[in-house]
Amino acid sequence: MVEAERNSSTAQIVYFSHGGGPLPILGDAGHRSMVQFMEALPAKLRKPEAILVISAHWEAREVTLTGGETPPLLYDYYGFPDEAYEITYPAPGNPELAELVAGLLQKNGISSRIDKNRGFDHGMFIPLKLMYPGADIPTLQMSLLHNLDPASHLRAGRALRPLLERDILVIGSGFSFHNMGAFSWHGRAAPDPENDAFQNWLIDCCTGTLSESEREARLAAWEKAPHARYCHPREEHLLPLHVCAGMANRPARVIFDDYILGKRAVAFQW
Repeated sequence: MVEAERNSSTAQIVYFSHGGGPLPILGDAGHRSMVQFMEALPAKLRKPEAILVISAHWEAREVTLTGGETPPLLYDYYGFPDEAYEITYPAPGNPELAELVAGLLQKNGISSRIDKNRGFDHGMFIPLKLMYPGADIPTLQMSLLHNLDPASHLRAGRALRPLLERDILVIGSGFSFHNMGAFSWHGRAAPDPENDAFQNWLIDCCTGTLSESEREARLAAWEKAPHARYCHPREEHLLPLHVCAGMANRPARVIFDDYILGKRAVAFQW
């Protein structure tokens, strides 16, 4: 019996790299391995009743949630062909789940609000279009905090632990390497020991036999990891992982370890 069947009433949690803007949808060669991973991932998961996406592309003063019935798409990228602005993904929103999540956050002293007008950004619709092209799963998107404090995002994840009893898929949509100046936009991979060192640190931290307090302490102090600021000059693409790890409260396993835009990136499932 597969794990998804054994745990049919529990949440599934993944953190992955969503790629560069709309390029995965546009057939970019540098995203080939990522696209194959995304398309194959649903077969390894149980189809959820709802999806919660923590996107690297939304920051707010307080944790904010999409509250609309049918959120529009936000084409939050620029300089791409016209077809990048014609992508559709008419997934329904999930106002009921938004209310539940907001309540859990507030119960734990975390200020939150619901935005009924905000749409889905590409941290949501690019990966989900690859994973669930039917756009038939009610989806909620959650912001990061604009202070980018790692401990605050771990705390937000801990506040969401009651969701573990629900049949939802929680996605931390970011990028485990996100140095825009170091990507190979032609997709050619080259040796990068600094990137390897940080990816290996992430794997050790997230999948090892650390206690909860040890793992959270390391993630909170992620800047001390080898070559951390080379891999993340700004940490918004890493912090969705903190929310997922804080919520999961258990070791992860690696589900992707390959190259995107010429740089090694990893993904985890809890």
